Amino acid sequence: MSVNIKKGERINLSKESPGLQEVGIGLGWDINATDTGVDFDLDASVFMLASNGKIPQDEYFVFYNNLKSPDSSVRHLGDNRTGSGLGDDEVVEIDLNLVNSAIEELIFVVTIHEADQRRQNFGQVRNSYIRIYDQQNNTEIAKYDLEEDFSRETAVEFGRLYKKGGEWRFHAVGQGYNEGLKSFVDKYV
Repeated sequence: MSVNIKKGERINLSKESPGLQEVGIGLGWDINATDTGVDFDLDASVFMLASNGKIPQDEYFVFYNNLKSPDSSVRHLGDNRTGSGLGDDEVVEIDLNLVNSAIEELIFVVTIHEADQRRQNFGQVRNSYIRIYDQQNNTEIAKYDLEEDFSRETAVEFGRLYKKGGEWRFHAVGQGYNEGLKSFVDKYV
């Protein structure tokens, strides 16, 4: 049974789904009707951080131009350039057994491509969520619906998957930023 979590809440995935090894992260959103005259392109990215809060090498930044981590534990299924349709707009698959032992945290960020030039922000986006599911049986473990109105923000950190005491946990973050993808790269590289 899926757990609905709210901003700031944390869950222990090892307790919610004992034996969990292959995790799916589904990210979704809908676009409001806008008058910017340009289509929206939202992009999900994963920053795989070591204990120092940085990625150990560039390839641990998984996104539309680098779809797989060097340890093969994280695989981005590709950029959905329109966000149309039902269900997850972008998906990341994670094999917890393969995650490099130096990695302590995975951060899931969604940015709007060329937001400033296109005059777009998350105030024009609705029904945003991140969900965690067991890939082996497609059972949803938890879902976080971002209910905040990010009226000017162009990037949102949806959540974090992290290790604590040898167990994987999830933290629903829901933090908006008025920055682009480059600012996250600068922060974590």
